[in-house]
Amino acid sequence: MDKIKIGVVTTSDRASAGIYEDISGKAIMDTFNEYLLNETQYIYRCIPDEQKIIEETLLELADMKCDIIVTTGGTGPAPRDVTPEATEAVCSKMLPGFGEQMRAVSLKYVPTAILSRQSAGICKNSLIVNLPGKPKSIKECLDAVFPAIPYCIDLIGGNYMVANEEVIKVFRPKK
Repeated sequence: MDKIKIGVVTTSDRASAGIYEDISGKAIMDTFNEYLLNETQYIYRCIPDEQKIIEETLLELADMKCDIIVTTGGTGPAPRDVTPEATEAVCSKMLPGFGEQMRAVSLKYVPTAILSRQSAGICKNSLIVNLPGKPKSIKECLDAVFPAIPYCIDLIGGNYMVANEEVIKVFRPKK
């Protein structure tokens, strides 16, 4: 079974300054540990909400051959929320269906989901997925989009993800 390399990026001025603990990055890793049967290697970064730093971090992780790079935070409408802009700047292709699906699911829980700007795209051979900042929302959004992620990783030349089908079902077209 292939080893999966996952970049986890928390964008938060306060967490990166040590003002509070980053529980969102841990929530991402916990969720992937539930989903995947593969051995996983996490490359974790907690950085401020600075577009240039976010772009450099995403490119660094793509150069490190992460199969998927998952960000948390910086997807709202506030002036310092620039994660989607940084993602778009480094991606050769955007995948708007990810954001559409995450917002659709989030709207079942909170009306403010329409303010969220989650997105996803392809940077080199890495899939980048922008998630919201709250652990509960992270899980809801990943539950909604993960079924398509392994096949997307297949299509862009990443390692073969094996999901724990008792936890989450993934879709791959029949050969």
